[in-house]
Amino acid sequence: MLADSHVHLDDPAFDADRPLVLQRAADAGVGQLVVPAVDAASWPRIRDLCAAHPRRLFPAYGLHPLYLSRHGAGDLDALAAWCAANPVVAVGETGLDFHDPALDPARQRDCFARQLALAREFDLPVIVHTRQALEEVILTLRRHPGVRGVVHSFSGSEEQAHRLWQLGFLIGIGGPVTYERAQRLRRIVATMPIAQLLLESDAPDQPDADHRGQRNEPARVVGVLRCVAALRGEPEGEVAAATAANTRRLFRLPDPSVDQ
Repeated sequence: MLADSHVHLDDPAFDADRPLVLQRAADAGVGQLVVPAVDAASWPRIRDLCAAHPRRLFPAYGLHPLYLSRHGAGDLDALAAWCAANPVVAVGETGLDFHDPALDPARQRDCFARQLALAREFDLPVIVHTRQALEEVILTLRRHPGVRGVVHSFSGSEEQAHRLWQLGFLIGIGGPVTYERAQRLRRIVATMPIAQLLLESDAPDQPDADHRGQRNEPARVVGVLRCVAALRGEPEGEVAAATAANTRRLFRLPDPSVDQ
């Protein structure tokens, strides 16, 4: 059984065929999916979606740096109250994004730091987005010892991956690794400790090379698995089992092989 450690299944891109998307994921062996939020408006939607599939879908709640314009002054306090009142497996998606100069860096830093503190308070992992900000993300994580989590859609260096590992952080690998031009990422994936690796779709975004330009979906984690296994020279079944176990361990998900 595979796990998709990062999929925005609540996204409107899935409104027309979400049940079929879930069925295709199940048919492909993708049995557990972590669904991170991007803003406060998405929290009830994700809660209800995951509640309808309690053994398959698991919610994470946070405030994404790309959507600063949507975040209200009280949203961070509301996030704490929401996490206290609802099932949750992680804080996120949070992080830093310095790609767009219109996104206020100071406000991003404050929002990220407060979500890291919340994760530590609730003993939850964090799901971290970073674009053109990985070095600062690592330095920020160092200032919050004891926080664990995943840097999703990792695109840094081998040295940065190692520093994240030392901090107790895993890295999420998705569709970008399937592109031959991603040589640095492919070298890192080939040699990194398997215990640091999570597989993800980031659907509806970041499709694999065979589906470029299309809407992504969680069933396509299988393509990521095949690429990662080939790069590592390891059996697909072993990589699937190890990465699914990593996902369950980080997010404290139930073992799907055990009757509840």
